[in-house]
Amino acid sequence: MIDVKALLEDIKAAPYEEIVVASPHTGVVTFAGIEPGTRVTGISGAYGEKPGTLLAKLTREHNDKPLYANAKGVVGTVHRELEGRFVEAGTPLVVIRHYLSKDEVIASILQKVLYLFRAPERAKYYFIPSVDKKVKASGARSVTVKPGMELFIVSRMKREKPLLYEGPEGIIYAVYFQHDQNVDQGAPLVGVCPADQTDLIQDVVNRVRTDWEEKE
Repeated sequence: MIDVKALLEDIKAAPYEEIVVASPHTGVVTFAGIEPGTRVTGISGAYGEKPGTLLAKLTREHNDKPLYANAKGVVGTVHRELEGRFVEAGTPLVVIRHYLSKDEVIASILQKVLYLFRAPERAKYYFIPSVDKKVKASGARSVTVKPGMELFIVSRMKREKPLLYEGPEGIIYAVYFQHDQNVDQGAPLVGVCPADQTDLIQDVVNRVRTDWEEKE
């Protein structure tokens, strides 16, 4: 059995993720007025129309390409040694320390403790009608899955085929796909939990929602 409480303690010890902002293409780097410790914001607005904090710009063939922060956080590293130099695509420029929100902490824990049944190919996925009806009526956690159970309809190139569940028996604790949206190969479709661990996991989720202090 996975110790979900220990996982929570590990996250508390390092309540952030480090996001490396790299050069998307070649060009000459000019950094904006940022230093380690500078607070930055990510993309915002109802439609994502507001860019984050300007970090740098790349100049190529007399055209400037701005680079913005894609998440809220604090600048940890600025590779100032690259100022005014030509860099290749993929060169790390800035590291942002992004402090995790409650929802991100919960998602991180669930990704570690649940069995993730993943998409075998890029396609659209739907629950079979009987399962879909049960999910809509009583929620995903009302569904128990077993190996070999027909669970999904895979829709690709106007063709549909069934997909059998392969994995341990349990209940569907989390659903990661949305109807009418393509799911990339390898992305999780559902997270499955043994029935005897649902209360333990829910207890940790409730603790996070109650006790986790989000940093601005």
